[in-house]
Amino acid sequence: MPGYCRYLPGKRMMDNILIVMAASLSVLPDKLTTGSFPSISGESSIFRLTVTLAADLNAVDPIVEGIMQMVAHMPCAEGKGDAIHIALSEALANAVVHGAHSDPSQKIECEISCDKQYGVMIVVRDPGHGFDPAHVPSPLEGENLYSHHGRGIYLINQLMDEVKFLNNGSEIRMVKH
Repeated sequence: MPGYCRYLPGKRMMDNILIVMAASLSVLPDKLTTGSFPSISGESSIFRLTVTLAADLNAVDPIVEGIMQMVAHMPCAEGKGDAIHIALSEALANAVVHGAHSDPSQKIECEISCDKQYGVMIVVRDPGHGFDPAHVPSPLEGENLYSHHGRGIYLINQLMDEVKFLNNGSEIRMVKH
């Protein structure tokens, strides 16, 4: 778990995460450049949240739950909460395990933007060297059907409206309209 979270018991840890996350909320700048994704202007944006977490799988669920408590009440996420929740969980877990090799001294960055016009945009960055998503085997073929892992990218692609890998695969950008 990141920093101070190791010293806080369950509910108190979640309350403190939410306080830190709420303090991080800010109005988007005039433009957020998103590669081929639409630029999100300050006028239509509802919020932008940036969270940095230690590359520890135990940190993923509390962060996702805290983010979802905020995002669930936003009009940009109305009726899309389950898809956003699963995609965010999978992207963060992949960043921790594959990008940072579960090394808690490494940091994972996550940005969530909510925009009235374009919906929810999630960016997850890890410190790894990346990968080629075209070489990830399909979880729907052969013995992969019975594997206990390897479905995260497939799920993200099925649940989100736009998915793009940047920086050699060490960054994923996802949009849910």
